[in-house]
Amino acid sequence: MASDRVTVSLDDDARAALKRLNDRTDESRSELIRQAVAFYAANFDSANASDSDHLQTYYEMLSTGEHVLLDVDLLHALLGLIDDPESDTERFHDTVDQVARYHAQEYAERFDSLEDILDWLSLCGFLTVRRAEGGSFHVVFPSEPLRRFMVRFITESVAELPFDIEVEESVSKVFITERDP
Repeated sequence: MASDRVTVSLDDDARAALKRLNDRTDESRSELIRQAVAFYAANFDSANASDSDHLQTYYEMLSTGEHVLLDVDLLHALLGLIDDPESDTERFHDTVDQVARYHAQEYAERFDSLEDILDWLSLCGFLTVRRAEGGSFHVVFPSEPLRRFMVRFITESVAELPFDIEVEESVSKVFITERDP
C-alpha cells in the first residue's frame, strides 16, 4: 500500500479532540486521521448540505404554534372528509382510529412510557406538556376541537403499550395519568 505523508496543523480544539479519540480507541493518531478523512469523504454531502437551514425554519414554524407536523395518514383522513360530499364524522373518526391503531403498533416498539409519547407529539406542535407528580401530565392544546381529536388519538395509540391511561378533560387542556394495567 502506497502512503502519502501529509503534515497537518491542528488548533487547540482539534488537538484536544484527537487526544480524546486516541485515549478512547488506542488507535494511532495517523490511523484516527485516516479514518476521519475517510468518514468525511463518505459523508461529504450530508456534512455540507443546507439541511440545518431547513431545520431552523421548521423549528421557527413549529415553535410559534402556528404550524404542526401532520402524519400523512391523518392528512388523508382530513382531506377525505373534505373531498367526499357523502362523508360523515363517524367515518372520519373510524379513519383516525385506524391510523391510531397503526401508531399503537409502532409506539409499542418505540416508546416505553406515556411521557415519551407526549414528548413526541409535542414535537409535532399539537400540544404542550408539563410533568406533574406520579406519572401524570398537564397537556395543553391550542383549541377545544384539537383537544377532542388528540385525546381520541392518544387513547387509541397507547393501546399496545404496557400501561393504561386515565384522562381528565377540561376545555383546552387535559390531565393524563399513566396507570398500571
